[in-house]
Amino acid sequence: MVMSNRGLRQKLASLSQDQLVVLRNAALPGPDEYGVRRVLPADIGIIRGRIGFVVAAGAGPATGQCIDLAGRMIWPRFADIHVHLDKGHVLYRTGPSDGTLHNAIAIISEDRARNWNADELKRRMDFGLRSAWHYGTAMVRTHIDSQPGQWEVSWELFEDIRREWAGRIALQGSSLVPITLLRDRDYAEALARRVAAAGGSFGAVAFAVQDLPELLDSVFRLAVRHGLDVDFHADENGDPESRALFEIARTALKFNGEVRVIAGHCCSLSVQDQATRGRTLDAVARAGIGVVSLPASNLYLQGRKGREASPNWRGLTAFKEAGAAGIALALASDNTRDPFHPFGDLDMLDTFRLGVRALHLDDPVSRWVDTVTTGAARMAGHEIPEIAEGNQADFIVFEGRSFSEVLARGESERIVMAGGRPLTTDLPPYADLDTIGLPNEFGIAETGNPG
Repeated sequence: MVMSNRGLRQKLASLSQDQLVVLRNAALPGPDEYGVRRVLPADIGIIRGRIGFVVAAGAGPATGQCIDLAGRMIWPRFADIHVHLDKGHVLYRTGPSDGTLHNAIAIISEDRARNWNADELKRRMDFGLRSAWHYGTAMVRTHIDSQPGQWEVSWELFEDIRREWAGRIALQGSSLVPITLLRDRDYAEALARRVAAAGGSFGAVAFAVQDLPELLDSVFRLAVRHGLDVDFHADENGDPESRALFEIARTALKFNGEVRVIAGHCCSLSVQDQATRGRTLDAVARAGIGVVSLPASNLYLQGRKGREASPNWRGLTAFKEAGAAGIALALASDNTRDPFHPFGDLDMLDTFRLGVRALHLDDPVSRWVDTVTTGAARMAGHEIPEIAEGNQADFIVFEGRSFSEVLARGESERIVMAGGRPLTTDLPPYADLDTIGLPNEFGIAETGNPG
């Protein structure tokens, strides 16, 4: 009889760190000797928190404590490189938007002005990180709303939270403002200096304005001067004339790779003609820009036609075409239970499952696992351990034995290994957010502690 994941977790937790543990018959997504992505059967040895060996299934030694995984899949830990922790879980207070980006921005702007103090932000941001940790995420990049009057509070809090989570989740921060605010050179310089002091990246929402090339040039100059990466929200719309990504790539090429660049959303690529899209993707590839698709939020927000009509397009970027052009790709969570996306829990398996379905990433699925694990982390300048000899024993053990099985269920009994030990944390209870408000049918609530 095959041991359940619950029993397996208890077994792993009982073993000594100094004892060799051999996990037999694991299934790893990875390249074979010809570089082809597929599932590889393997035996994995763990001792003192590190991986001692990874060999073909059946080739592992008979010594130590041997545990048969019976074909369970093992993936590296997750990286979620486009998140908004500071917006998360405000839905109780704000209610949902009308499903459009502009309305969501208006609602969150009002909520930010009224309610975002350090104590309130910390409660929501920590709730999001506790959820991500439980699900197996090892690295998060969060965008931080950095408008005048907010950035001083939010960046100081970010640094505090990062210190508290050090050794569990590697937390990165990226500023987020409409790029038009950076016309104020004194504000732009002060913000860049603050972001650099916190070891963050410089980010902005890039959209079609007449002086976009000049604004982008200013962003890159600030980045070079302060040693910053840049991270843009770009073309989050269905307008084929929206070409901020092309302008970003053209600016990046002028700076000859001096700045690491990520662009998120890039939705308008999907509705552009082949020649326009090809020209943009070529420039993006030559500039070395990474592209992040946010399937949950963009499926929710894009293509809205009112309450009585279905969407006529689904708001996702040209993901496969970008990959074929040699562009580094990632999937990420984006917004969680706020006016931009009233669902989600920072579970990257949920994001990957949605991405596979919506973007048709089944050719094969193994080709895309690094878009939510090691490849995504690398795009953001971080390394998550591969499942390889000598690395820290950080990985996720699923119940499913194939991609079909892993992606069929939510894998609530997955085992998250950190330093060779299984996590035993529970998901944070929703009651921890009761000071935000109590939910009704769709999360709308009166503010204040009901107790």
